[in-house]
Amino acid sequence: MSAVDSITDLSKYLVTIPPSKFSILTMTFLSFLTGVIAAYLEPQVSIFDSIVYGGSTGFLIFGLTSIMDGALTQPIINSMEGRRYMKMKHSMFISLLTMILIAVVYVVGSFISRFTVYSYIIDALILGCALAFGLRTFIIWGTSNIGAVRSIIISAFQPILILSMVVVIVFLTSISTNIGPFSIIAVGLKGIVAGLILMIAIYSFILVIESPIRRNLGVGGLELLSLFIAQYSEGSKAMERLFEDMGEPIDTIVGVVSFKGKNGVKGLFISPCVHPGPVGNIGGGNMPTLLADSFDTFTMVSHGPSTHDFNPVSSREICKIKKVVEKSLENMEYSELASPFMQVESEDAKLGVQYFGDDLLILATFAPLGFDDIDFGVGLSLIKAVQCHSRAENVVLVDCHNSFKGESGRVLPGNPEVFQLLDAAGKLEEADKKQLKMGCANDPIPELGKRSGVGQSGVKVMVMEVGGQKTAYIILDANNMVIGFRDEILKAVTESGVDFAEVMTTDTHYVNNLSGGHNPLGTRDRDVIITKVVECTQKAINDLEPVMAGARMLKLSKINTLGPTHSTELVTTISSIVAVSRIFAPLVFVLALLFVFIWVFYWTI
Repeated sequence: MSAVDSITDLSKYLVTIPPSKFSILTMTFLSFLTGVIAAYLEPQVSIFDSIVYGGSTGFLIFGLTSIMDGALTQPIINSMEGRRYMKMKHSMFISLLTMILIAVVYVVGSFISRFTVYSYIIDALILGCALAFGLRTFIIWGTSNIGAVRSIIISAFQPILILSMVVVIVFLTSISTNIGPFSIIAVGLKGIVAGLILMIAIYSFILVIESPIRRNLGVGGLELLSLFIAQYSEGSKAMERLFEDMGEPIDTIVGVVSFKGKNGVKGLFISPCVHPGPVGNIGGGNMPTLLADSFDTFTMVSHGPSTHDFNPVSSREICKIKKVVEKSLENMEYSELASPFMQVESEDAKLGVQYFGDDLLILATFAPLGFDDIDFGVGLSLIKAVQCHSRAENVVLVDCHNSFKGESGRVLPGNPEVFQLLDAAGKLEEADKKQLKMGCANDPIPELGKRSGVGQSGVKVMVMEVGGQKTAYIILDANNMVIGFRDEILKAVTESGVDFAEVMTTDTHYVNNLSGGHNPLGTRDRDVIITKVVECTQKAINDLEPVMAGARMLKLSKINTLGPTHSTELVTTISSIVAVSRIFAPLVFVLALLFVFIWVFYWTI
């Protein structure tokens, strides 16, 4: 697993936060219901009293105080200027979660008290408040990045408000409750000690997970978590500052194929050996769209051989790719001739090949078998092998990235797939060249989006016609596609009037900030996607006109990426923390909860 996937896989544990109105209405309803149930569990209490007095008491104790807490927490946290800006819906949702926890423990205590001589109601309320305090501290400290002391103070708002409301209702009003008399001093002491026990447990756990990350990477684990959540929930780019500090400058290559028509450059086909990650809009996550949109002409950005080690540390690094492409166009040599599209295979490796003048464009895939990123070293070896075999000066290589298998499918040095690619390259042959025509079209597919695995560029198609043979180059702005979906698209496209076609994805990670980390194309809306691809191909056929083509392969120097060193260090550190946490977390928190339970219920009020 790559370093970044270790982080993005955390998204499976994140949920979509509902609006503030939903949380407030839910707190109102559940608090009223809690009061009704607790009051009804008291002997000799009528249904009317349970609904009227019990419900209103429950709202005052749980609902009103939790809504007040949500309203206070958000502006106070934001005034402390943590890395992450908290929205009111986040604050209200935290209050809702912890209110539910307190209410459940309170109702359980009321139920048990009905069958015992001693009333455990107030003890259950203290226990619920202590647990809520611990949970709030963990969430606020871990996501807002405002420090331990401030997080502890803010986390105490809701428990203090709830217990204060209980005191007010019991001692200053005549409303009938099921709580009964109690000692304020005893309640306060029980709550404080229970909170301290949980604080020691939480601090110990965070200290264990923080130290390795801070020592190895120079950043705290909670800071890393808060930055990731900010990106996931708000599209924040604050994580780029962290990656910039960790980044390493590398040298790589960029392949460009330019098509010039009667009115100038008609289209560009770019294959940068830079990985479009790590996630969302961070770094190069949306590189295929950002790079394509930076040119005034139709531009297709494919996935060059690269892995997460080559993720740009910020979106500003994409400008370096653009400059290299612009430089390649300054002295591009064009030819009116091109070969028909050819396919060569060796075992599972398949290469789609087309000559443009004396230059080559190669599409590499292992579909229908699953695979993922082809490593840069493997791609560079394949390019050099093709250059030696074909004597082509410029070889533009594309990793089609079109049959999802996950990280286990990466093609790395030493894998059998490497030799299959090299063997396939050895089967390349010269072909007669004829007049080239090219047509292009695109559809952003606005009706779909991230949830369907479709990025902002949608689908782009170039159709090449040589000697009557039509070949469709189809690029979908997506992060791979489910196994078998490529074949469905190819079948539909070839039936629409082309002789050959290949479907590629950009490997955009713009679609990856959804729950579950990976989001391959074809998990939903397959019919819509196929229809759009076919329509776009037809438009490209209708756009065919004679063109000249030229290709260049240029070196891209000193682009700042996450780099193989820090990438390995990051994944190793995270993996070790996860392994330790699986043992340490249950031990610490189970012991803490046991001590809290004994403390709260052993000393009677």
